[in-house]
Amino acid sequence: MSSAEQLATLKSDIAVKFGDNAYKFSTTPVGDHVVEAPKETVNALLRYLKEYAGYNFLMDVCGVDYPNREKRFDVVYHLFGSSDSRRLRVKTQVADGESVPTATTVWKGADWFEREAYDMFGIKFSGHPNLRKILTHHQFVGHPLRKDYEADKQQHCSSVLPIHFDNTPEQRGDQLDSRYVPLNIGPSHPAMHGTLRVMAELDGETIVRAMPEIGYLHRCFEKMAETHPYNQVIPYTDRLNYCSAPMNNIGYCMAVEKLMGLEIPARAEAMRVILCELSRVIDHIIAVGTGGVDLGALTAFFHLFTFREKVYSLFEKLCGARLTVAMTRVGGMAYDAPEGWFNDVLRFCDEMSDGVEEISKMLLGNKIFIKRTQNVCPVSAQDAIEWGYTGPLLRASGVNLDLRRAQPYYGYDKYDFDIPVGTTGDIYDRYLVRIEEMRQSIRIIRQVCKNVPSGDWTVRDKGVVLPEKKDVYGNIEGLMNHFMLVIKGLRPPVGEIYSATEAANGELGFYLVSDGSASPYRLKVRPPCFAIYQSFPDVVKGSMLADAIATVASMNLIAGELDR
Repeated sequence: MSSAEQLATLKSDIAVKFGDNAYKFSTTPVGDHVVEAPKETVNALLRYLKEYAGYNFLMDVCGVDYPNREKRFDVVYHLFGSSDSRRLRVKTQVADGESVPTATTVWKGADWFEREAYDMFGIKFSGHPNLRKILTHHQFVGHPLRKDYEADKQQHCSSVLPIHFDNTPEQRGDQLDSRYVPLNIGPSHPAMHGTLRVMAELDGETIVRAMPEIGYLHRCFEKMAETHPYNQVIPYTDRLNYCSAPMNNIGYCMAVEKLMGLEIPARAEAMRVILCELSRVIDHIIAVGTGGVDLGALTAFFHLFTFREKVYSLFEKLCGARLTVAMTRVGGMAYDAPEGWFNDVLRFCDEMSDGVEEISKMLLGNKIFIKRTQNVCPVSAQDAIEWGYTGPLLRASGVNLDLRRAQPYYGYDKYDFDIPVGTTGDIYDRYLVRIEEMRQSIRIIRQVCKNVPSGDWTVRDKGVVLPEKKDVYGNIEGLMNHFMLVIKGLRPPVGEIYSATEAANGELGFYLVSDGSASPYRLKVRPPCFAIYQSFPDVVKGSMLADAIATVASMNLIAGELDR
């Protein structure tokens, strides 16, 4: 069934179920399907779409501010059906001060996304079990992503909240129980990676309740994107998941290119695939290496970082930077690969292959590691979907979903590689999946490097890409093209798109709204870590304190991505 036929069938089914006049259906120029619904019935529509139409994943909930409109805010739900890889965007409008029913009654994973929309925009979700701030501090006044909030307005926090909890089934709320020991785990502790605070109640060493507090590294990425030209947003994407920076560059540029209808050259596609897979390897090195440190296996950490440094050297040869690289551009790459670079990459693959086998023996075959991870804090496939898990953690729970296969981009459907899938969703399976993904990434890189297309590394459209320096300094046409693009800026057409890639930790989505100006009107990031970490209190409840530390490590939480 074609995309248009799927939308027609859905429209017909919804008309039968809910009536014909309440909903508006449309398809954007880039092919995204959108349903606009009244706020009073949006909850019933979401339930229907989940239970009967096959959209089993809620990938994101976000707000968009239109201050001159009577109903000021769009509340946008991004849905995904894993059985046939369909996507659907559901939108409803609410006025300032109005509320929309919470989607937490349909998906558990709506919890933090709705809290974020409340924090950033002031959108209220009636029936939400714990509608309070999540990214800004408790002394913060206002809602920073509203258009009337100044981007350079700073509000400092002068106090720290005491240990507190979300409302619980026991209805104790923030009330501490004298039978248990309250404990702050982090944020200033290596095991919590410096920026994560978990407030816990302990019965001996058993966790009775846990409550994560995030926002310690909140960097206003989305607000900054609204105040900068499109290409100047690229360095900010580096700082999302800084452990695999090129993947963020590529995901963002892909979204802009899709909105503009740009097709990048085959050579640029190949280079992006290589960078993505190198980034996946070094991101998994962080996950496996620091996971070992949190369990007491320090040797693996130092050994793995040898290979991470080798990848940094490859990045440095390509663009001059190592960690935060900003090496893509809308339209392709910033630079072509230097002579011999692809051979250097192949040599690294040979070294990394041996390294993966060594690490596999050091950790996965270690009795202590096995006892600390096997059958510890497992997450079922059903729960993983409910929370919005994607990436290695979802696959460790037994769900075979990878966007490189489900919605192929950059020619991934042409490459021969396997998708590792676990069975129990425990900590051990998460490491098994990541180790095997490193092997498969090396497999992909070898295939690409041996067949890199010739030709240009970027489109040569003077309205998109700056001319080369030799043209800027060598002729008046190049100088004028450079001048006009810098002054006018990149200007995608009016419209919107949700574009997703399979990043190292799961689905990295960019919801981009353009008003035709030189800067994004709205750029919402769907970071994999955010959906995953909200499940932490449920996952660790009833387990040991040491198991909670191991769980945080296995989730591979990257604070820059989590807090944005």
